[in-house]
Amino acid sequence: MILRAKIVLPVTAPPIEDGAVFIDARIIRAVEPWRDLRPHLREKALDLGEVILLPGLVNAHCHLDYTDMAGELPPPKTFTDWIAAIIAHKSGWSYSDYARSWLRGADQLLKTGATTVADIEVMPDLLPDVWNSTPLRIFSFLEMTGIRARRPPGDILQAAIQTIESLSHPRNQAALSPHAPYSTRPELLVRTAAIAAQRKWRISIHVAESVQEFEMFLHARGKMHDWLKRNERDNTDCGHGSPIAHLARHDLLGENVLAIHANCLAGGDAALLARHKTHVVHCPRSHDYFKHPKFERGRLARAGVNLCLGTDSLATTRKTGKQKPVLDMFAEMRALMAADNSVSPKTIVQMATVNGARALGLAGQIGGLSPQAHADLIAIPLPGGKLRLHEAVLAHSGSVAASMIDGCWMIPPPS
Repeated sequence: MILRAKIVLPVTAPPIEDGAVFIDARIIRAVEPWRDLRPHLREKALDLGEVILLPGLVNAHCHLDYTDMAGELPPPKTFTDWIAAIIAHKSGWSYSDYARSWLRGADQLLKTGATTVADIEVMPDLLPDVWNSTPLRIFSFLEMTGIRARRPPGDILQAAIQTIESLSHPRNQAALSPHAPYSTRPELLVRTAAIAAQRKWRISIHVAESVQEFEMFLHARGKMHDWLKRNERDNTDCGHGSPIAHLARHDLLGENVLAIHANCLAGGDAALLARHKTHVVHCPRSHDYFKHPKFERGRLARAGVNLCLGTDSLATTRKTGKQKPVLDMFAEMRALMAADNSVSPKTIVQMATVNGARALGLAGQIGGLSPQAHADLIAIPLPGGKLRLHEAVLAHSGSVAASMIDGCWMIPPPS
């Protein structure tokens, strides 16, 4: 199969005007200017016309389970207020509610250009059925807590391991997600780090998300500290440093770790994350929903941290007028651009593609159009006017013109 487009944006290489992508056996074999590729191939090309052809987007953090909570929880006064609100809201949900919500979220992501998603799964019983209902490339990170349930950390981890070992899929996989430092015991962090290193699994963990969490760990005080103490959390692990430093003390930083949010940083935290090669995932619309302190993208980037983008959940995304939000990586890219005038559109596109691929251990396989990569790609209309290429990508809204995963059309191009 040969795909020709007005602009091919490999992300891993400079843009190609009047470019072509040669796909064979679901793998990209060549990405070249059309004039260079055409003489060497006998196949007829499919000319996609006035579009930008680029890699499928990589959503490095999502909660598909909560899609149907869009617009249900107004922005809270404090982060702990939101925790209490979502716990109460979830209490009325059934298995069917979660399944319907998950599938609707997957459909939204597919339509808006994502081809891979790192999803936090609170209902592992949904797997693998929901995997088989979407063409998306899924990493399901099984959420583990334990404070409220008062279960021993070993039992929590063993249940997650058994679920992972029971699952088999040609495209998708499960991994581990100790929810956050405040909602898990130190023993669970240490055990998770050890088993993940042994089995070469990825880990996703929310960390340093809110000022309240930061105050809890750095100073052993504040609303979150007191609230969790009343719920019988042993807070003797607090008062010894930042939440990032807390993870480091319990061996839960590393190249296989996705640190979600990292909104509140102490002096040495950026260097600590970089030294351990830990990836950071920023969720711009969720960040705005909570009005967290300004995300220190520049500081993290200068330290050498790999920065990615995610959508988080629609339970933490503001409504625009009467319209409920949808899971949309293009919307996240635009939100980052609006919030941070120091970041270039090119960098933002990289955060939504190659950087996410690297965080998931799939560098060179997804997130870029290059030889030997999976044929995961999307096409968006090339806008008129004088927008530069990466600005034009960020300006796209709505459904993509076409989407391909593993060399198969999931959203066929217009005929």
